[in-house]
Amino acid sequence: MNSSSLSFLERPARPGPGQQPWLLVLMHGVGSNERDLFGLAPYVPPQFHVISLRAPFAMGQGAYAWFQFTVDADGTRHIHVPQEQQARALVQQTVQACAEQLGIPAQRIVLGGFSQGGIMALSQLLTQPQTLRGVLIWHSRLLPEIASLHAPVQAFDGKSAWVSHGTYDNVIPLTSAHAIRDRLAQLPLQLSYQEYPGAHEIRPEELGASMQWLQDLTEPAADDDQ
Repeated sequence: MNSSSLSFLERPARPGPGQQPWLLVLMHGVGSNERDLFGLAPYVPPQFHVISLRAPFAMGQGAYAWFQFTVDADGTRHIHVPQEQQARALVQQTVQACAEQLGIPAQRIVLGGFSQGGIMALSQLLTQPQTLRGVLIWHSRLLPEIASLHAPVQAFDGKSAWVSHGTYDNVIPLTSAHAIRDRLAQLPLQLSYQEYPGAHEIRPEELGASMQWLQDLTEPAADDDQ
């Protein structure tokens, strides 16, 4: 990949007979790195080529962020807008370069992320839905700063989204997941929304259900409209 792309780890797809390869792009939370969600690769259906990205902004040794932010005493968040814009462009460039190299079209690309990585995946869906088939969002939130960039409603036809959250999440409140759910429910996409009794973490049952969602997405019936 060229210098304008993000660093990543990858696991090649192993599609079975008659299966088309898909691409799953994973993005970690703030203060982590590409090795974090790459640990989920063994659970991802084998027809997916898995790429786990490293966020562009270093916070410390082995710790990266997609953008910096501050939180007011009342919980209001303020993001570093230029960093978010740069990160979103880098994600798009990297995904496009990988997809072209692998020969995987947009209708077989899924972006997934946890926490701040989920913000990035969700923002890509909302602003550039033509570049992917679906998103996998764990414990995340909407960015109000990009509301003016959202694509027209009809652009979401045929897209799919998994959104899950912990009922006891002490980092991103459950109300943030409700806001994602309510926004996506206004769009002509297939939404799977789930809550799990946990904190700011991907629970085993949550991981299992989201991986089954990925598998279901690849079934031939799911591609009838493509």
